[in-house]
Amino acid sequence: MRSGTFDTRHRLYLLARVVIARHYRQPLTLVGVAEALSSSPRQLQRAYAQFGETTFEEDLRARRMSVAAELLIEQRAIPVRDVARLVGYRQAPHFATAFRRCYGLSPADFREQAPRRERKRKTESTSVAVGR
Repeated sequence: MRSGTFDTRHRLYLLARVVIARHYRQPLTLVGVAEALSSSPRQLQRAYAQFGETTFEEDLRARRMSVAAELLIEQRAIPVRDVARLVGYRQAPHFATAFRRCYGLSPADFREQAPRRERKRKTESTSVAVGR
């Protein structure tokens, strides 16, 4: 592979990651992001295959799930359906299915168990510090 191709593909990958990080709330597609970056969908796929550990779709889903988990824990007053909308899902059931695949719990169960996980984590870190 020519160095120019390598550099161009790497730049394309990094720019796509920036687009996902900034615009994950919007309905993003591989084709749409490729167009926005003046590239072809196939070139964007190749960039993800070469430099990423996931596909474009998996990268987008991971970003959305990460933000959703933070919102579920930190913004307990926001209903789950609104969290789904805030992270780019139009339909709460699709969000719940994706969330369950990612975390093994429904969004509501994840939110309910978050205080227990946090207490457990603090207890474990305190016992490690005391045991030194």
